[in-house]
Amino acid sequence: MNIIEKRVNNIKEDLEFFEDELQKYEYIIDLGKKLEEFDEKDKISENIVHGCTSQVWLTHEVKDGKMFFHGTSDAIIVKGLVYMILQIFSDSTIEELKEIDMDIVHELKLSEVITPNRQSGVIGMMKKIKEYAQNA
Repeated sequence: MNIIEKRVNNIKEDLEFFEDELQKYEYIIDLGKKLEEFDEKDKISENIVHGCTSQVWLTHEVKDGKMFFHGTSDAIIVKGLVYMILQIFSDSTIEELKEIDMDIVHELKLSEVITPNRQSGVIGMMKKIKEYAQNA
C-alpha cells in the first residue's frame, strides 16, 4: 500500500466512524474549517476546477520533487472536500501523482453523502491534480 492509499484509508476510517449521513456531512463541513487561508490573488481562472457547481480554486507548488496543493471553495461543504483532497495528495511525488488511478468518490463512499454535482467536482479536482503533475 502506497502513501496515497494509506491517506485514503485514514479518511475512509474517519468517515466510517459516523453512523449516519448527516454526521458525515457535518464532519466534512468541519474539515473545511481547517483549510489554510487561500490567497485572493490566486482566485484566477487558470486555478479554477472545472466540473464543480460551486467555485473551487486549486494551486500547487513543487518542493524537493514533491507537489503541495492549496485550495478553497465558496461553498462550505466543498471546502471540506477540498481539505480531504489536499490531505490525500499533497506531499506526494510527481511520479506518484501521475500514476494515480483511483475513483476517490467510490473509495471514500462519498456518493452516500454528497450530490452527483459535488461528486463531479471531486473528480474535477482529481483531474486538475493529475494535470499539474503531468505538467510539472
